Amino acid sequence: MSLRPGGYRSRIADKLVAEGLSRFGAVEVCGPRWCGKSWTSLAHGNSITRVDENASIYADDPSLALLGESPHVVDEWQDIPAIWNAVRHAVDDAANSPGQYILTGSSAPLKSKDEERRHSGAGRIARIQMSTMTQYELGVVPGGVSLSGLFAGRFAPAACETSLRDLAFRICRGGWPAIMQRDDHDTGPIVAQYLDALFERSIPKSGLSSELARRIASSLARNVATSATLSSIGSDVTALKGSKLADATVSTYLNEFSRNYFLDLLPGWDAPIRSKSRLRTKPKRYLADPSLVSGVLGIDAVRLLQDTQLFGLLFESLVIHDLSVFARCLPGYTRESLRYYSDADGLEVDLVIELSDGRWAGIEIKLGESKIDQGLNNLRRLRGKVAANPAARNPEPLFMAVILGRGVAARYIAEEDAYVIPFDLLEP
Repeated sequence: MSLRPGGYRSRIADKLVAEGLSRFGAVEVCGPRWCGKSWTSLAHGNSITRVDENASIYADDPSLALLGESPHVVDEWQDIPAIWNAVRHAVDDAANSPGQYILTGSSAPLKSKDEERRHSGAGRIARIQMSTMTQYELGVVPGGVSLSGLFAGRFAPAACETSLRDLAFRICRGGWPAIMQRDDHDTGPIVAQYLDALFERSIPKSGLSSELARRIASSLARNVATSATLSSIGSDVTALKGSKLADATVSTYLNEFSRNYFLDLLPGWDAPIRSKSRLRTKPKRYLADPSLVSGVLGIDAVRLLQDTQLFGLLFESLVIHDLSVFARCLPGYTRESLRYYSDADGLEVDLVIELSDGRWAGIEIKLGESKIDQGLNNLRRLRGKVAANPAARNPEPLFMAVILGRGVAARYIAEEDAYVIPFDLLEP
């Protein structure tokens, strides 16, 4: 019997979960807490074990967590890491019959000797990344310009009308599924509770300081969408005794944030596959939802509108967030498909989407129409750099685009061979 929750709004991840269940014995749905993992898993499951309700029993015998009709959901499996190997063995015993289990996890298991012995699950357990909801999934934007369509050469012009005030409100509200249950769509309390759960419960479990974690998170929020060094973060955050934080300490906390799906990294890109600069470029850092930045900094939409620089960075965060979700459905998508470009000549392009067959697209992100020329110029320079080395045989981009926070219409600029697309028109 289906456990699909009443009023469930379909997610982009539904397609990925269904595909995973059709091909693998189990799927793991992972991502930040409260992003909707459990509801999406229930929409595909026929029975469920909630590990936190009887953790001691499942610690004694992890196989008990697997009892139920397939697909069987095991919610928050990482609380009892031994469940992973139990699932793997059960899948093997059933000759890898597809669609047996769905695991959900809002953090990776803590490192331990048992963790070192944990099998990767390759060939048995497919991993599906979930995020908070995109603006398109929330139903607050019209859509009309498909990312998959752009990769397939399909595009139709469309008009759009968006105010920067509305955009600032949506950034601070974020993509939390719980807002659909509220009339006022005020996510301030939701974000505050999320941060409290992370800093007061999850972080101390790893033996780290809640207060220091909050300070480092504040530095990340102030430096969101940048490639700030460990040293600069350490300088931005003084330790409890007032001394500068060591790089190793900062790295420990950043790794813990990533383990809890609070921090996302965007690596650097260079077209020649064997280029050393591809590996040397420091990653940009984003929080799991743009609203977490405003929550950590304690600002609302009104204050965001008064800080143009932060507004631009948070709009970039919103676009990267939503496009990363859309891209997961593209044929040839891998975990390394989303990158940014930066070189010694001062050229930076906000996003490059590269698929496994070499097809790629360059995207610039700007708040308004007044910045279009700047974005087009950056894309033109990137196209020229990629074409400048014929021996590398780099393919031409499938498309280039400038994504706008406030734009009048989606259109194709023939002389630049590039699109201008208001953010509200984007869809998978």
